[in-house]
Amino acid sequence: MSKVLIMPCLDMKDGRVVKGVNFVNLRDAGDPVECARIYCENGADELAFLDIAATIEKRKTTLEAVRRVAQAITIPFTVGGGIGSVEDAEQVLEAGADRISISSAAFRNPGLIDQAAAKFGSAQLVVAIDVDRNPALPSGYEVYIDGGNTATGKDAIEWAREAESRGAGFILPTSKTRDGAKTGYDIPLIRGIKDVVQVPVIASGGAGSMEHFLEAARDGKADILLAASVFHFGEISIPELKKYLRDQGVETN
Repeated sequence: MSKVLIMPCLDMKDGRVVKGVNFVNLRDAGDPVECARIYCENGADELAFLDIAATIEKRKTTLEAVRRVAQAITIPFTVGGGIGSVEDAEQVLEAGADRISISSAAFRNPGLIDQAAAKFGSAQLVVAIDVDRNPALPSGYEVYIDGGNTATGKDAIEWAREAESRGAGFILPTSKTRDGAKTGYDIPLIRGIKDVVQVPVIASGGAGSMEHFLEAARDGKADILLAASVFHFGEISIPELKKYLRDQGVETN
């Protein structure tokens, strides 16, 4: 990608947009359709929708909410949470998503990545990776699943490489310790994955200032910059962020 894209994320629980810190202490952030419409109108390039409780509650993504959001926007729309099979993915895409994002199910059954890529194409497939630091692993980063609750012992950089080899069209790493903390993206994590894959990398977890977005684009080499809190609560506007990035030499739409 020649331009960096801005992607607000709607973390969903009980039909509402929520946002927490380190995956807990959730705050209500509004109605998903209204949030999605505003982001579309304000220049977001893409939108993410993550049913954060679906995997933990052992249920599928709420398709009606996906349909409602899809009808309200005109930008690419990625949906994740509770997608455990090709059939689940197909239902989400039929509900209006442009891409599906898989995480825990893909880790437990890596063949799901191959199957989904073969069925829908890599361009419609995001593999999300929740990550925490573990100095015992080669890269220093460990994969977590089940909404960041379960350590796997798997090296995150190696898993990103495998996910790409199986057909993932995008890699979306989220730093568990940075998520919602507004202390900045984990640049070594993003850059470490970017250095071993050829597909676009979506930076996630930790944006608290416009400088953090710049670091992820410039130092992390991220292709897409995802954030939630700073957009949901009006701390950073997308038009101002894009102008700032352009002023710093980073191309945006």
